[in-house]
Formats: sequence, structure tokens, C-alpha cells
Amino acid sequence: MSAVLGVLRGFVTVHAVAVFGQPVFAGGYLAGDYDMLALHALGADLVSYLGLAQLVPAALLWRRAGTRWPFWASLLLVLGETGQYFAGLAGALDLHLPLGVALVALASIMLVAIWRSGARQ
Repeated sequence: MSAVLGVLRGFVTVHAVAVFGQPVFAGGYLAGDYDMLALHALGADLVSYLGLAQLVPAALLWRRAGTRWPFWASLLLVLGETGQYFAGLAGALDLHLPLGVALVALASIMLVAIWRSGARQ
């Protein structure tokens, strides 16, 4: 279990860093650095791929150790990020901004929880 947990912690950490970068890129764009929009779009792809990849070790942890919450939290992130991705493409900022705040909060909570709790049920 410890190897799978270690891999999951790695994914959660990298995923959270990518999620944290998104508001920075968006803020740079809103401040007038229009090249930051391309970084924001690239970051959106990266966040989406990392979220999907994170589901694999989360599912393995559930299967091997019976610890369910990392899988469900990861799935919630992926679903929210999918909605976020399409809201951004559509220019629906009334959804995109508050959903972004919620995703940063959830990624933060998951990051602390996976390192602090040892991924208990």
C-alpha cells in the first residue's frame, strides 16, 4: 500500500501545483499580459490530464487498501475540471471564476489530507 500511496501523493501534489498556477496565469492575462492566456490554456490541458491520471493510483489504493475517499475526491476534481474546461472555452466567466475558486479549494484540501492523514478511510 505504501508504494501506491506514495505515487498518489506525487500525483496529488503535482496536480495541486498545476491547479494553483491557473489563477496566476489568468491574473496575468487580466492584468494585460495577453501571452498568459496561452499559458492558461496549456495549464488547463495539463490540469485535465493530471486529474485523469490521478484517478489510476486512487483506484488502486481503493482496491488494495480499501481507502475510498481519495478516489471520490479525485473524481470530483476531474468532473469539476471538465466543467471548468468547457466553461472557459465557452467564455462563461460567471461559471468559470467561481468554479475555479472551488477547484483550488478542493485541490488544497486534498493535498493536505493525503499528506496528513496517511489516506485513512
